Amino acid sequence: MASEPLPHWDVSNVYPGLQSEEFKTDFQRAQSQLDALDEYLTVHRIHRRGQWSDDPAALAETASGYLDRMNAALKLAITLRAYVHAFVSTDSYDTQARKLMSELEPILVQLEQQEVLFQGWIGAVAEQADLFQALLAQAGTVGQHAFYLQEAADQSQYLMSPAEEKLAADLSLPGIRAWSNLQGVITSQVKVAFEREGTLEKLPITILQNLSRTDPDPEVRRRAYEAEVAAWQTVEEPLAACLNGVKGTQALLNERRGRTDALHEPIDQARIDRPTLDAMLGAMHDSFPMFRRYLRGKAKLLGHETLPWWDIFVPVGNTEVRYSYAQAREFILEQFGTFSERLVGLAQRAFDQRWIDAEPRDGKRGGAFCMGLPAVEESRILCNFDGSLDQISTLAHELGHAYHNECQAGKEMLQRRTPMTLAETASIFNQTIITDALLARTTDQGEELAILEGFLSDATQVVVDIYSRYLFEREVFERRATAELSAGEFCQIMTRAQQATYGHALDQSTLHPYMWAWKPHYYRPGLSFYNFPYAFGLLFGLGLYAVYQQRGPAFLSEYDDLLRSTGEGTAATLAARFGIDIRQRTFWENSLAVIEQRIERYLEI
Repeated sequence: MASEPLPHWDVSNVYPGLQSEEFKTDFQRAQSQLDALDEYLTVHRIHRRGQWSDDPAALAETASGYLDRMNAALKLAITLRAYVHAFVSTDSYDTQARKLMSELEPILVQLEQQEVLFQGWIGAVAEQADLFQALLAQAGTVGQHAFYLQEAADQSQYLMSPAEEKLAADLSLPGIRAWSNLQGVITSQVKVAFEREGTLEKLPITILQNLSRTDPDPEVRRRAYEAEVAAWQTVEEPLAACLNGVKGTQALLNERRGRTDALHEPIDQARIDRPTLDAMLGAMHDSFPMFRRYLRGKAKLLGHETLPWWDIFVPVGNTEVRYSYAQAREFILEQFGTFSERLVGLAQRAFDQRWIDAEPRDGKRGGAFCMGLPAVEESRILCNFDGSLDQISTLAHELGHAYHNECQAGKEMLQRRTPMTLAETASIFNQTIITDALLARTTDQGEELAILEGFLSDATQVVVDIYSRYLFEREVFERRATAELSAGEFCQIMTRAQQATYGHALDQSTLHPYMWAWKPHYYRPGLSFYNFPYAFGLLFGLGLYAVYQQRGPAFLSEYDDLLRSTGEGTAATLAARFGIDIRQRTFWENSLAVIEQRIERYLEI
């Protein structure tokens, strides 16, 4: 299997190449669209202190002109960015692609500035309540964007002055975005000298991480873990500077915009409220003892009293089974076919048309993600396939994001904006399909143990480790408000957070102090607390899957409609369609109870 060729994604149907006339023409067209939109905003005096008609029909015409132009500009700009990112994320040594990305970023910033102007304007319009409600009742583009308009009006109260917002956006290019880009370059280019089977190799960090997680030899896992930690230490100072830059900028903007704390904006972005977050986090916190029982049980299976970090992810049970990429493909297609023709059709296209980049290699980013290419209504998936059950689950997960994009095809860009809380729905659903299928077909306890391990390992990451990341980021924001933090302080905060969540189920001397260094989530401009929405996604997905088991095929159309609508409703409103109340701890506890049942079975075996 080691010699099996793994696919690289193909984006040639979007543009023939980075130097093609088609790409250059669309790049210029994107700038022209933004210039025309700037002119439209100026002519119609669309800004916080601007003007508008008191006639709802005339007001709707002005608003529609902006919405139509913004949707078109977003569609092209997001496609261009995704296309270039397809090169940058798989080869950080590609200086041409990186240069083009830096040239694209001002376009994205200009879009943000234009949206801020409109947001201030629509917020001022909304102060005339009767006029605003009459506007939302208009047919056509405005009526189709009623949710977007209401949300924009609500969030307008957290804007600085137009001049300050413009300056903040302009400064983001050499500031917060530059720090984020630097983190991506540094982490993708780390290589480590590592000896395997008597041969010294210089391995990309992504391959070394796979060894530390899933290599069958415990000594290789231990050495790979130690080599990884040592490698991050060599680049800790520039990465600490990156994180200080990102969090310091965001903390200052939060204060200037009147946000109550660092969580305020992420909660609004997630389209939930604090009672919902408190209910979920409270249920998660109270579930730690059951996860610790699982971790202690795994430690016992592996001959430990407490589990070392390098054994958190290692498969147990019948661990000899490895999947070729072809086998993973066939299994995923078979199981998706049991759910719906639309899902298996989407997955078939992804495999056949080379939407997936699966090979780990030097210069390629670690982890996995799915990105949309709206101009062609397709997706592209990045993973680092190693034949493990975990990677099959990851592949199914990312295909869930692609399916979500498929369900939103034909929607305008402003109607597709899905909060992270709901963005994980289809991906978790897909993983659950795969896990249930594996458990249903096995008659061997060793294989059952391996399958349960895969599920519980993922669940532990999304509940326990995600909570540690939440604690880490919360403390970082609190302390960064008064001073920069050293790399050593970031490591201390991270290990304290891991101790608070994993407890003594893990060997306290083998925690991972550098989880902050390589996780790109902490470095996303304008998207703080890229952690708790994952837990929301897992637990909401499990709850939704229980509804599917009750309703059967009748569930499918409602499910697809939910995915299509995730850009046009709050999480609570959309969940209520299925009788789910996310503000009550009971829902989250019931989803966690599904995990507990599998822990009990795991320990029984």
